[in-house]
Amino acid sequence: MSETRSDGELLRAIAADRDRHAFEELYRRYAPWLTARMRGRCADAGIVDDVVQETFLAVWRGTASYREGYSEDAAGWLWRIAARRLVDALRGDGARGRLRQVLSRLRHRDEVSAEERVLAGVEHGDLAGALTRLSPELRAVLQATVIDGLTTREAAVLLGIPPGTVKTRALRARKQLREALA
Repeated sequence: MSETRSDGELLRAIAADRDRHAFEELYRRYAPWLTARMRGRCADAGIVDDVVQETFLAVWRGTASYREGYSEDAAGWLWRIAARRLVDALRGDGARGRLRQVLSRLRHRDEVSAEERVLAGVEHGDLAGALTRLSPELRAVLQATVIDGLTTREAAVLLGIPPGTVKTRALRARKQLREALA
């Protein structure tokens, strides 16, 4: 009878010894959970399966390093890797695309975005309360477009709705937030 190892022990064994049994145990422990969570964020099962596979490959190859003792547990750490991989997969261009996006934002720094106006309202309003009063559909669109930084098309794929619906919901959500924070 084998003793169940902690997540930290498994991750140390994978990083230090490339322990295949530890990797398989970690995969069995978290892959179903991670897949279910990712499917809640993306309607395309193929993309989700690729993202989960890429997440565990990053763990195996050591390109993602877990530091035990920090506030994040292994599940949260895996979720963060997978969420980033999902955004990259939906964008289709990974780190290079993120760099282009950051550079283009810097060029247009004079323009105040709706998101910046909402965040500025945090000082004078109750953003958390306003967000909880939004319908789940509007919150999901805001999360995908504002927090995750997805384009309308990417958010549509993620949420499994038409791009026009994403635009409409984003407009309604911003309007409701402006009213709630005014």
